[in-house]
Amino acid sequence: MPETVPPDLLDLRSRIQSFLAALPDVGNDDVPADLAEEVRARSREAALFTLLQPRSLGGDEAGPLARVVAWEALAAANSPYAHFVFGPRPGIVARAEGPLRDRLLPAVLAGEKRGSFAFTEPSGPDAPPRPTWARRDGDDLLVTGRKSYVSGGATADFYGVLVNVDPEGDRPAGPAMLVIEAGTPGVTMDRRFSSLDGGHHVSLVFEEARVPAANVIGRVGDGMRGALGNITDERLELSATSCGIAMWTTEFVTAHVTATHPSGNRLGDREGVRLRYSDLRIETYAARAMLYRTARMVESGADAMNEIMATKVFTCEAVNRIVDTAVQLVGGNALISGHPLEKLYRRVRSLRLAGGATDVLRLNIARGRIEFESGTL
Repeated sequence: MPETVPPDLLDLRSRIQSFLAALPDVGNDDVPADLAEEVRARSREAALFTLLQPRSLGGDEAGPLARVVAWEALAAANSPYAHFVFGPRPGIVARAEGPLRDRLLPAVLAGEKRGSFAFTEPSGPDAPPRPTWARRDGDDLLVTGRKSYVSGGATADFYGVLVNVDPEGDRPAGPAMLVIEAGTPGVTMDRRFSSLDGGHHVSLVFEEARVPAANVIGRVGDGMRGALGNITDERLELSATSCGIAMWTTEFVTAHVTATHPSGNRLGDREGVRLRYSDLRIETYAARAMLYRTARMVESGADAMNEIMATKVFTCEAVNRIVDTAVQLVGGNALISGHPLEKLYRRVRSLRLAGGATDVLRLNIARGRIEFESGTL
């Protein structure tokens, strides 16, 4: 743990480690539904479930540094239970109003309902003539279009959909974030697919799906801002997750190279192995130092948007190199389906796209400094 982390956060890390260590070994990533619910119940008893939820909604609202400690500790355990320890954050429904808020928010915070973000438009020759749009019909919006990469959409109870509301008289127009509940007439899934990291996704088709205008989150015209409102927190989470995976991987390789090899010696006694093994430790050390410096900046209230982007790029690319080197040191067994490094190899590749592709973030970092004089070294 990087120096100067306060004792209460060291205790938090220990509590998360102890909690995960006490859970039964399921042997793979497929956690039965009844066991997942048992983990959630234990997490509530251990005062971990509400750690990341807003205080105004009954949660503990951990600060940026505490969140980083929690996310990193969770990833460093490489546990199949990772998705069930912390209760879900409210996402866009935190800003919902009226009956929509009453219907969805308590269920989301309790883990009884979940949403999915429908943002990405299809590309290529089969793409619709325009991005997903909506026209007004009285107090409703009729939504038409397609979203191509909706993660977790097959089991979502509702979707947060970015649409462009057509002009009509003096009523507001422009991008809007709209909640569309699963099962709404005119909403269909035309394709289900899996990605390299094991994630499950769908593409959605909207054919004049009728949605109450009261389901707009915030105001029409502010949809893009609302869609990207949580992106900095997501990038910090991805950075902490990358560092946690790097820690687990480095310890896994440490055990491998210090064990007795069939030759009678240790792999770690070979100079070439030591050189590559040292790279793992150097990159993990640098990534964690960057992560915690950025977390402290956010904790202090500083505008750290550029630093968060820089941290996300560095940590996500570093963990890709770390896992790749680990596979090389462990050898052919690490390529077998089901091996922990094989699963991590697939998982970490997605991190360089999630929360903003690394080259896009590079351009934004440069733009932030050159055009707006933001960012620190």
